[in-house]
Amino acid sequence: MGRSPSRTEISLVLSHALRHAPEKYALELDPEGWAPVDDVLAALHRLGPEWESVDEQVLQNVLDAAEKKRHQISNGRIRAVHGHSVAVQPAGEPGSPPAVLFHGTARAAVPAIRASGLLPMKRQSVHLAETVDQARQVGRRKDADPVIFTVDTDIADAQGVSFYRSASGVWLSDAIPASAVGLLET
Repeated sequence: MGRSPSRTEISLVLSHALRHAPEKYALELDPEGWAPVDDVLAALHRLGPEWESVDEQVLQNVLDAAEKKRHQISNGRIRAVHGHSVAVQPAGEPGSPPAVLFHGTARAAVPAIRASGLLPMKRQSVHLAETVDQARQVGRRKDADPVIFTVDTDIADAQGVSFYRSASGVWLSDAIPASAVGLLET
């Protein structure tokens, strides 16, 4: 038997299975994205003999060690808390976000965002941060020197946008109209 998968490998496979391709792992997600832990473990074990050492305690250790809380386990179920490209309903009721939220992205996206606002693109929701630093960190995934947009949540709310706070602290919303989006001058 080879080495066991690393925490990073386990986290990446969990994200792929629970955010983007549950069908490739023979998983069925409930409307909020939950799957039985036993089903997820069975799917991981099918990946090869090195995955057979992954049990519920290993999953919990991976989740506990993660800097970004992308997954959660509760009552024998596990889910990704945000970032889905498959359809899931936001958990809970809409929340009351701060007056301003932030979105970091590539500089090349500025003209499209100014014209159309913030769109979910390949995800189910627009992802927003509570601080400029958090938004900058996310934006660096797409650009070494990202731009930061502000979202006036009162204007967005007045236009029917609902906001949900994920378990990881990321704010999620539907598309945000350009009238509620501004470019942060840094």
